[in-house]
Amino acid sequence: MEESLVPAPRRRVLKGARIVFNNGHSAINVVVRDMSQTGARVTLENTQGVPDAVVLVLDDGSSFNCNVARRQLTELGLHFLQQV
Repeated sequence: MEESLVPAPRRRVLKGARIVFNNGHSAINVVVRDMSQTGARVTLENTQGVPDAVVLVLDDGSSFNCNVARRQLTELGLHFLQQV
């Protein structure tokens, strides 16, 4: 079955969050700039050292297992795999 090529609509947000990796031993504070049902765009000081698989933990307590779909120096595009 083919996935839809139409991207999910994004909502602009400004939320505090953390990306967690290294089996929960490492975390980096990020700002969520926009979200959709399938992913989020986050900004941080530097993406160097951030692995391709992370957990996005929002300040409201919700969290998502994610893959990094896009990487720039201070921005990550995250694809949600599942809500934790």
